[in-house]
Amino acid sequence: MPGAAVPAFDVLVEVSVGSATDRGYHRRVNEDSLLVVPHVYVVADGMGGHAAGDKASAILVEEMRGLARGVVEAGDVSEVLEQANARVRTLADGGAGTTVTAAIGVEHDGAPYWLVANLGDSRTYRLSDGRLQQVSVDHSVVQELLDRGLLDAAGAKRHPQRHVITRAVGSAEALQPDYWLLPALDGDRLLLCSDGLTGEVDDELIETTLLRHADPQQAADALVALALQGGGRDNVTVVVIDTRGQPDLEDTRPRPQAGVTEATGP
Repeated sequence: MPGAAVPAFDVLVEVSVGSATDRGYHRRVNEDSLLVVPHVYVVADGMGGHAAGDKASAILVEEMRGLARGVVEAGDVSEVLEQANARVRTLADGGAGTTVTAAIGVEHDGAPYWLVANLGDSRTYRLSDGRLQQVSVDHSVVQELLDRGLLDAAGAKRHPQRHVITRAVGSAEALQPDYWLLPALDGDRLLLCSDGLTGEVDDELIETTLLRHADPQQAADALVALALQGGGRDNVTVVVIDTRGQPDLEDTRPRPQAGVTEATGP
């Protein structure tokens, strides 16, 4: 687990955060969970029905909360995900699970960075210089078909298996989270969201909304409202994170974190 020292990230970077969640119009319960604590921000989308999905995402968030106690490295995140996986496996005879997308403040080469972690189809985006970029890569049947050239973007939106994911916390198989490092640049904005947002609102409108609202809480509220206007067919959760105070770095590209499973970047 992380050490007790005050993370350099918290000293060097000022963060403003907004968050919002809604169960939508067609779900009995909100199976999403979110976490907003110093240098640890998480969105989790539970699966397994109202008796287990909400508990699965809550377990994940509870385990991730421990990362706020001190300095964090990728190995700490992997350990926490394994602990959450073991606990979620005990729910509903192993029939529960949860996605996770997280942004954790870390120090890398003496500078503050975001360590982005992902399992499933909840997403992390970065808005930088007015342009929205998806950082995480979905772990889903549809994404695999897209990667193989067997499906285009239009077909992906209509595919009958568009909600089927291939990796999650609660899996009986070995966890394979993806990690990326992002420099915590002044003026950048991160968006963490469940697929209740991206299933109803396209990236262009997400980008426009993030640019329109300077306040992160107003941006979060506006995005959830758009998902509900789009049909609200699923639980929807968003966390919007603004970064202030970090000088520009030469290399601003998202890149897989060395020492863990690499994934093709966006």
